[in-house]
Amino acid sequence: MPRIAQLANIRASRSPRLLVLERAPALNSKKDEGGSRWKEIGSKLLEGAATALGSVAILGLAGYSYHCYYKDLVLRKMENAFLPGYSSLELAALGRQVVSIGSQLGLDVDVTDDDWIPRAEQSTINSIIDGTTQGSYHLIFGEKGTGKTSMLLKAMKRVDGDGIAMLEAHADLEIFRVRLGKALDYEFHEDYIGSLFSFKGPRDTTPLLDIERAFNKMEKIALRRQERFGKPLILIINGAHFLRDDEDGRHLLELIQQRAELWAASNLVTVVLNSDEYWISERLALQATRMRTLPVRDIPKATALQSLKSFRARTFGEDVSSDTLEEVYRKVGGRIRFLSQVAKSPNMLAACNVICEREKRWFLNQCWILGKDMDPGGEDQQDICAAAMILAKALVEMEGENWDGVLPKMPLHKVRQLHTKADWIQIHDHLSLFTIDSNSMVQADSVAMQNAFRDVVNLEGFDELLEETLARLDELESLARTRELKFKDLVGNGKLRAVVETEDGKGKKAVVTISALPGEEEEKAES
Repeated sequence: MPRIAQLANIRASRSPRLLVLERAPALNSKKDEGGSRWKEIGSKLLEGAATALGSVAILGLAGYSYHCYYKDLVLRKMENAFLPGYSSLELAALGRQVVSIGSQLGLDVDVTDDDWIPRAEQSTINSIIDGTTQGSYHLIFGEKGTGKTSMLLKAMKRVDGDGIAMLEAHADLEIFRVRLGKALDYEFHEDYIGSLFSFKGPRDTTPLLDIERAFNKMEKIALRRQERFGKPLILIINGAHFLRDDEDGRHLLELIQQRAELWAASNLVTVVLNSDEYWISERLALQATRMRTLPVRDIPKATALQSLKSFRARTFGEDVSSDTLEEVYRKVGGRIRFLSQVAKSPNMLAACNVICEREKRWFLNQCWILGKDMDPGGEDQQDICAAAMILAKALVEMEGENWDGVLPKMPLHKVRQLHTKADWIQIHDHLSLFTIDSNSMVQADSVAMQNAFRDVVNLEGFDELLEETLARLDELESLARTRELKFKDLVGNGKLRAVVETEDGKGKKAVVTISALPGEEEEKAES
């Protein structure tokens, strides 16, 4: 038994035991807890900063990618604007040129408007529009209705509008900006969505600066096309006379001319300006070095008569006599606008009379004089009217007895001397009463207007009415220079005596001395 008990104790001593060890608390436990807390906070801060930086980086990358995409999109859209084809404005203008003569007259003939009249200037305009003529910019200058726009559109049609942008000018810079953007397919960053990224868009500016930016973009397109095709772009600004002769209009015209000069020197863009009024050419001539002026006048007499005769024979089957053709030319001359109306009319002479009467009414409505009963408030307007009548009378007197339809002309400086004011002729030019050609010669706006001048000047009593009007204007001008002095509250009904002292023949200024005289009551008291 003792032996068995001893063995049991030995086995029990060899059985596994579980020991639990407890670490005694350290003295710096509080410091370790604080350090772990700061590490946790730091890791969270780093995680948040990394997230924020990543978000900003993604946002910046997205914004930059969109900005690059938008800039490329702008250039691609503008380049497409110069591809073959036409804008809505050009399509409307081209559609206006093609008319069905047969549908108007009940005939079975289709004729392109005015194609029956040959134009000597058409070949020159064709070479400008197709890019053959380079190194200059052009001002196409002539009276309203001479066919300037029609020839430009025909030249565009020859090349299918390839490399050409066309817009109509306007006096308002905002409207001009919109029309330029439409012609170039440029939105001026109005479709820019950078504001979604809190970026300020570049549209917050003036119309003139927007136009400058559009020209910068177009310059890039011109460089690309110059490398690819070796031809300049064509920018046509139709109706440049619609710009006002004020500060905004002059600034815009100066901007266009500066760009035109630069582009002409580098053969990048050929700018073509189309104008009816002289002040545009006068303004551009101040800084022009590469500008070429193409005057578009009425067609010559021989060409007009032959074209009219051929058109009537082809369309109406009519053999027009020479006397009738001569009479038509004496009434309306070689103005395309009038000839087109007359040629399509069943009765040509009646159509001529209607045109002449319309021009006469326009002249009288704008410039009729009012005589000696003129109201003082109409002085400024009547100054312009009287000047127009004086010039009309002078041009009629220059005709001579055998007038053959060639309009008499007068130098511009002589006209200004006759008017006694330089800017009145510009008003008359704007009203299409008189015109100033590229050689600074003044004449009636058309043969029909010259006929109106003759009819008005030959009216009974016209000379007397003109003299009365001029006398009344002198009277009103004298009254405007007169100053009235009033003396009130004179004691005892006092009087004033004015003494004028002059030196005859020496042009001395008059000296007026005013002294008070005693009244009637004071004279009685003294006596």
